[in-house]
Amino acid sequence: MKLAEYGNANMDLALRGLELKTLDPYLAGWRMRVVPALGHLAVRMITNGAVDRTVQNWIADELSRSTVKNTIAVLVRVMEQAVRDGIIKVNPARVTGWQKLYKQAEDELLDPRALALPDWETLVALADALVAASHDEYRGWGDVVIFAACTAARIGEISGCRVGDIDTTQWIWTVRRQTTPAPGGLTDKGTKGKRARKVPIVEEIRPLVAQRILSAGPNPDARLFTGPRGGRISTAVLRDATHRDDVVTKLGYEHLRRHDLRHTGLTWFADAGVQVHVLRRIAGDGSLTTTQRYLHPDVHKIMAAGAALSAHFNVLRAPRSLPSPIVMTR
Repeated sequence: MKLAEYGNANMDLALRGLELKTLDPYLAGWRMRVVPALGHLAVRMITNGAVDRTVQNWIADELSRSTVKNTIAVLVRVMEQAVRDGIIKVNPARVTGWQKLYKQAEDELLDPRALALPDWETLVALADALVAASHDEYRGWGDVVIFAACTAARIGEISGCRVGDIDTTQWIWTVRRQTTPAPGGLTDKGTKGKRARKVPIVEEIRPLVAQRILSAGPNPDARLFTGPRGGRISTAVLRDATHRDDVVTKLGYEHLRRHDLRHTGLTWFADAGVQVHVLRRIAGDGSLTTTQRYLHPDVHKIMAAGAALSAHFNVLRAPRSLPSPIVMTR
């Protein structure tokens, strides 16, 4: 029996004894996170490793601590019921250490620019290394990485991008959907913020985008980015296909996390002087506070600010010429 089917059939038993105020967040966690991530798996196939990776993905999605806790709690209760029913012997959902991971993610997000790649050359080097490490050296993986960093988009949003979403006259991408895990595999749904948003396509990646549009053909519903066999892509697919963890470690970028290409793009936009309300629209952030984290000035801007203030003082200290006296004549 699949986890979604088992949980829905036994939820009353799994949640018995809970107060009413606790039921709602537990059920929301089950419906909105557990079922999409693990519901398609048979109960016996759910391992501690699968749960651990899923919890890490929830943390990377920047969910609140209470949301993660409630979601884990309902999964633990359902799997505990499976133990009582004799379906499994040990509850694989009793993961430990997630609070430490959450704290680490919180600390990193206080200064997300620290997670960004430093420049264009580094980005291209990373993309090339991932292509070289992939099976048959599939160039599409490099295109995804470069496009993600230059648009500050999530990989799921890039997977959901269609040819018809790209305006090559104004070079604007209208982000309308994202690819997410679902029972039976990956599926498309609305964006994280439930609203479409517009993202500029900078000159550096326009040739890449134009080539992919040409390769995709005239169908406006064709995906702009796919795997080597034409399938949907996800963070996990990209990671496994390119041996990403090994590659970034060898390059000395072991600090890179799931959303760090997005952090890179938003940092670069902020450093280019994009105003915070515009940056928020590009990012699709629900909170202005989230976007403002990218505006922390770097050392060069701090030095420039000091020079600007000194120049201002010099102007104030400069002797002012007195106006010419007025001569009264009769």
